[in-house]
Amino acid sequence: MRTRTILLITFLAGALAGPALVAQDQKDAAKPNEGRFGDPNSIGRGIQGDLYGVVKSVKQGEIVLDKTKFGVDQTIKLEPKTKYVRNGKSSSWAKLEVGDPIYVDIKTDKKTKVMIAKKVISGVVATP
Repeated sequence: MRTRTILLITFLAGALAGPALVAQDQKDAAKPNEGRFGDPNSIGRGIQGDLYGVVKSVKQGEIVLDKTKFGVDQTIKLEPKTKYVRNGKSSSWAKLEVGDPIYVDIKTDKKTKVMIAKKVISGVVATP
């Protein structure tokens, strides 16, 4: 009698778990080097290595960013050849406003360790 009860419980457990196992087989397997939500390199490829921050102040020749990955305010020098893009169109430093979230493509001077902006992107960022 006890053997029949154990066999019945085992049979019922297998019958209930069977559809769940089949459902799991129908899902696509995760591809190697992809995160939980897909390939992280496919989004924002054009700004992937840029420094993100929120404009704290704007002056002729420099901007100060808040909320950067460094955790402290960062001063970025602006050069005459720095390019500005706002909403996918060419712009100027005068159109930067305090509170704007921006991405800055920077280069660092090896001697002085000053960060210099090569390109400043603000507004809606178009991804290629």
